Amino acid sequence: MVVMGIDPGSQITGYGMVSIAAGEAPRYIACGAIRTSSRDDFSARLKQIYDEVADLIAAHQPDQAALEEIFYARNARSSLLLGQARASAVLAALNSGVPVFSYTPAEVKLAVTGRGNAAKEQVRYMVVQLLGVTFTGESLDVSDALAIALCHALRWQSGSRATRS
Repeated sequence: MVVMGIDPGSQITGYGMVSIAAGEAPRYIACGAIRTSSRDDFSARLKQIYDEVADLIAAHQPDQAALEEIFYARNARSSLLLGQARASAVLAALNSGVPVFSYTPAEVKLAVTGRGNAAKEQVRYMVVQLLGVTFTGESLDVSDALAIALCHALRWQSGSRATRS
């Protein structure tokens, strides 16, 4: 099974692809970031996220997608923008026929590091250890996306139920 992890953001949306088979360790496929320009109209940025997620799905043919649930930021405007970016990614997946699942940040951290309150750098370290991937300048959004994919893949492998978006 191929899982696409998405860490949505209005400026940087991280993505990561892993494959997993019953009884085997997860394998790295691809990762990267969709970067939008703050100079562009926000609607155009949402369309860019949608289009690029749809293109990645067409290229890699994931069986399932996993995203982080929205956390409640102190700034309501930031939460609204993040929610719209997340919706663009979710719609791209659903319109491509890919089922979408959601995880809280604590669930992702717990699955990857063993600690639900791990720092982003600890998550990145474990992603490197589990997948053997090296990061050279990529934002933490990219390693977070791979962590989300790993969380879902490991849950699938263990037979745990995931929450559908």
